[in-house]
Amino acid sequence: MKKLILLSSLSVFLLNCNKKTEAPVAETSTPDTTVATTTTADTLGTKSLCYMGVTGKDTVFVTIDDNLGTITGKMATKNSAKDSNKGDLSGIKSGDTLKLTYEFAAEGKTGNKNDIYFLQTKDGLTEGIGERDAETGTKYANDSKIKYQGGRNLKAADCNVVTKALK
Repeated sequence: MKKLILLSSLSVFLLNCNKKTEAPVAETSTPDTTVATTTTADTLGTKSLCYMGVTGKDTVFVTIDDNLGTITGKMATKNSAKDSNKGDLSGIKSGDTLKLTYEFAAEGKTGNKNDIYFLQTKDGLTEGIGERDAETGTKYANDSKIKYQGGRNLKAADCNVVTKALK
């Protein structure tokens, strides 16, 4: 009797192993009426940012165009007690630091140049302060000794307001 039960169990097992699997039934679904839209961020295009900083009665306006680390832009300083200046920014982005050259006109004289570095944070820009090269007076003497504490703070601003001020 044991042999008969064992033999029938084995035959049922073998029959189940040879059984072909059924093809899955394709589900028919009704089309979804909601359209999912995704916005793809253009990581290769130029990013334009605008900043403004107010210290007392003086105001600084900056536009920055970042094209994969190559920086261009404009800057204007409107001073209440002395002549204002306005000009172009150009340079590079190194990590979170914008290393720029500021070519500007001030006191009726064009062709002035100064290096100006900004630390870029999520809150805005902080201008770097450092000793200038004794020979030129326009470049930083030592990049590693530039401090960002105490520099002018510029906050993100409406580009329409900044662009209007830069005209």
